[in-house]
Amino acid sequence: MVKSINFLLLLSLLAFAPLCHCKKKIGGYLYPQFYDGSCPRAQEIVQSIVAKAVAKEPRMAASLLRLHFHDCFVKGCDASVLLDSSGTIISEKRSNPNRDSARGFEVIDEIKSALEKECPHTVSCADILALAARDSTVLTGGPSWGVPLGRRDSLGASISGSNNNIPAPNNTFQTILTKFKLKGLDIVDLVALSGSHTIGNSRCTSFRQRLYNQTGNGKADFTLDQVYAAELRTRCPRSGGDQNLFVLDFVTPIKFDNFYYKNLLANKGLLSSDEILLTKNKVSADLVKQYAENNDIFFEQFAKSMVKMGNITPLTGSRGEIRKNCRRINK
Repeated sequence: MVKSINFLLLLSLLAFAPLCHCKKKIGGYLYPQFYDGSCPRAQEIVQSIVAKAVAKEPRMAASLLRLHFHDCFVKGCDASVLLDSSGTIISEKRSNPNRDSARGFEVIDEIKSALEKECPHTVSCADILALAARDSTVLTGGPSWGVPLGRRDSLGASISGSNNNIPAPNNTFQTILTKFKLKGLDIVDLVALSGSHTIGNSRCTSFRQRLYNQTGNGKADFTLDQVYAAELRTRCPRSGGDQNLFVLDFVTPIKFDNFYYKNLLANKGLLSSDEILLTKNKVSADLVKQYAENNDIFFEQFAKSMVKMGNITPLTGSRGEIRKNCRRINK
């Protein structure tokens, strides 16, 4: 009798076993096949619209990548960065890191509109951001990775979180590392994800102090190549020109590669937050040298770190919602 009960128990466990292993889950709840049944063309639609936007304006790739980063570092990867101000919600778009610089919202709107037509109320804005970041990387020559999916969208925003949690160009190395560690990321993730600065632009106001008064002594940052600094000063004066744009990687500004790290080794990193990866910490400096020497190692780690960042406290299950419009919560 006992043997027959045990046999029946074993049969019942085996019957349910395939249900437990049918899809590889990453980070507990997120997995790349999340929409395979509910919206099979989701990734294809995102990629198509991102490709069109980047072909029209190459800078858009960096903008979309940055949106995902600025989303995840606030309340987790929940599309809070996309919300406009309304009612009690104060938009993160008004924060210091985002004001006059965060962009690409219209591309996300276009993707969301297309997905709502294809499979209404199914694909979250948070997942759109994660997919658009991956596609932007690939379209500019960078690595690809399977994007874990299944995030849901937040019901609010945090302008204070946006102001305080996102690393700033003038933060010290330790402050930046602490901000990464508070999100479950480490020094390897910091150096690898900083490599996204191989594409995109920065404003004069983000690095002006390096050109004129880095330490309060009225002199340029000594870790910045002085010929390069003189060139930057021609379009970034002591006052005025705050919004003037400069490429972050002057060698291959619209190609995703490891020249960002090679530029750091030549003392030609644009932002203070870039150059301190080489000058303020031996572990990070060794990683900069490794990625400068080997593009494949950089690409492999960048992909791993992007998946890790994309797993920062996502809303899953019944938490949050699937917004119909990425700019506002559902009514």
